[in-house]
Amino acid sequence: MSTMYAALLRGINVSGHRRVPMPELRALLTELGYGDVATHLRSGNAVFRSASGDESALAVGLERAVEEHFGFPVEILVRSGTDLAATAEDCPFPADRIEGRHLHVTFFDRPVDAARYASLDAQAFLPEEFRLGRRELYLYAPDGLGRSKLAAALGRPALNRGLLGTSRNWNTVVRLVEMTRD
Repeated sequence: MSTMYAALLRGINVSGHRRVPMPELRALLTELGYGDVATHLRSGNAVFRSASGDESALAVGLERAVEEHFGFPVEILVRSGTDLAATAEDCPFPADRIEGRHLHVTFFDRPVDAARYASLDAQAFLPEEFRLGRRELYLYAPDGLGRSKLAAALGRPALNRGLLGTSRNWNTVVRLVEMTRD
């Protein structure tokens, strides 16, 4: 049996650097033998079907193939459609009443312990808020991510040491859930 997955490429196509054209990425995934390949936006979201049940092994294989093809390393997280749907369902914020561009999810490569962020004074950032999920962090930034002091604090390298993470806004999360639905 095969599963639909999303590959979340980190830090590509930003200000003309680390260019990964989506048609080339789709072709690469198809050459690797994956089915039902599609991409969403230019920011590094690809979906594909695979018989593998190992997200980590898929990510490692994709990272290797992307580096060989494009000539630079790209960190990649892979999530099954089922896992993405659970991420959407588990959202601790009222996503149906918030503009999708004000709600963000940072996907991590492993579970995140609340103690990691205990030094942040959450009250100091209101009305911005964050909540932890299983392997994700949900961020509500009502004035936008670019102006978010909480996003800047959460992004400090000292807080995220040892974690691989990449963020998507809620609109993208919802679209990826739709694209990976079996």
